[in-house]
Amino acid sequence: MANTPTSRPNFVLILVDDMGFSDIGCYGSEIRTPNLDKLAHGGMRFSQMYNYARCCPTRACMLTGAYPHQAGIGHMMENTGSPAYQGYLRDDVVTIAEALKGGGYRTFMSGKWHVGGAYDPTRPQDWQPGEEGHPTPRQRGFDRYYGTLDGAGSFFAPYSLMEDDAFVNQGTESGSLKEGQKDQRGAVGDYYYTDAISDQAVKMIEEASQTEDPFFLYVSYTAPHWPLHALPQDIAKYEGHYRNGGWDALRTARHEELKGLGILDSRWQISPRDESAPPWEDARNQDWEDMRMAVYAAQIDRMDQGVGRILAALRASQAYENTLILFLSDNGGCAEFLSENGWVDRYSDWTPDGRPMRVGNDPDLLPGGPHTFMSYDLPWANASNAPFRLYKHWVHEGGISTPLIAHWPSTIQPNQIVHEACHIIDILPTLQDAAGIAHPDEHNGRPVLPLEGESFLPLLSGAKWSRQGHIFWEHEGNRAVRLGQWKLVSKHGGRWELYDMQDDRTELNDLSEKNRPKVEEFGGLYNAWAERVGVLPWPLRR
Repeated sequence: MANTPTSRPNFVLILVDDMGFSDIGCYGSEIRTPNLDKLAHGGMRFSQMYNYARCCPTRACMLTGAYPHQAGIGHMMENTGSPAYQGYLRDDVVTIAEALKGGGYRTFMSGKWHVGGAYDPTRPQDWQPGEEGHPTPRQRGFDRYYGTLDGAGSFFAPYSLMEDDAFVNQGTESGSLKEGQKDQRGAVGDYYYTDAISDQAVKMIEEASQTEDPFFLYVSYTAPHWPLHALPQDIAKYEGHYRNGGWDALRTARHEELKGLGILDSRWQISPRDESAPPWEDARNQDWEDMRMAVYAAQIDRMDQGVGRILAALRASQAYENTLILFLSDNGGCAEFLSENGWVDRYSDWTPDGRPMRVGNDPDLLPGGPHTFMSYDLPWANASNAPFRLYKHWVHEGGISTPLIAHWPSTIQPNQIVHEACHIIDILPTLQDAAGIAHPDEHNGRPVLPLEGESFLPLLSGAKWSRQGHIFWEHEGNRAVRLGQWKLVSKHGGRWELYDMQDDRTELNDLSEKNRPKVEEFGGLYNAWAERVGVLPWPLRR
């Protein structure tokens, strides 16, 4: 492979799922992520990188350089009849794979897709991938694909799993756990989805190395999204670690570490513990709570091990020096509670060895094994997002702030931290800029919307850069606008709040009553943007 510093770079884009701002070592965590830490120390960390608060909208935004509503995924994957909410990628946007493929790149994807329409896990006989309303990665620019089409499911037996255009495994009927089945945390067989995503990514790098063409590899992990599924040897590293001090001690420790690393301004106070989370000393079932966080940490640990294998494959193929690697998360930590008879019961399934899976956060059942289906819940998500407020779904800082590690030895100087605000919508224009590929005006005979994102390539080479246009968010009625030092934000149904991001990024001092002109200015910009991209009132009418 031609990988001299003068050749066009390769790109490896790694996206993880539901991971909070402070969940990896180089962003203040106690979780062991040596491969990501080494990547960060050899490259650049961003302190103010934003996503779009939820799985589908973030992916649509990142892949197309357009806002989710413009890409067809204004909410999730259900089709509500509006082009902005059709639940799958529209034809008037191009994906990163389509844009780069048109410029001579080979394109590969391993992992979660989640921008191709809704799939009911209880009715696999109705799935029609590739047909109208269900585009697959191969139809949106990827030469090779391995992964799941839908958003969540078992790590030991994922449904909607495909390799290229063929199903590898499909889900079966749901069921409930038999009486007396308790602590059975071992994986069934050797299959674990995080490992499979990593292994397939390695194979794709090896395949790409057989030609002189540059390549783009999109690695889309489902870890650490619920369910809490992990391997026993990884869980053992963390079991008991969180028992002393729990989420309260964890939030404080991570905040202090982030300040010490220079990622956060020491003036920014940590947000108060969420009022829905009890003090750790009053928490029930502390051993079980410790185990939930241990399994979550194990999921991240295993993902980092896979990143290490991907980096080793890049070195072995002599592509490492001229590959731009980007690592980030699709939203903040997830506070969703999984009840035994709630909406998530649709994901329940039989384990491969014939045991029914039990859904729900039940303290009588230890998390981690293939027959369980739990989340780590609000108090631990509050720690994952330290020091920020709120979670996945919301567009306060806890829901939209992500680590971003950028590594490119031929261009990026080591151990850099940049504080300019960037957004996931900026990734496509940045990659196109680095590859020297203009954004197309049309694709497959159809006109293409212009990019909304801005290239931050100058930052990667050490030059000064700041975003010129406002960043907008809307998800489930949660709204925000950000430019420079100011951020206007509201929860669904709530009034606008205004924060000075230079002095108060943890959003503790609302200035909306003291600076009405800025509220009116940003509010007017939001209204014009919302009308332009097709935002509909929440809740949606189906």
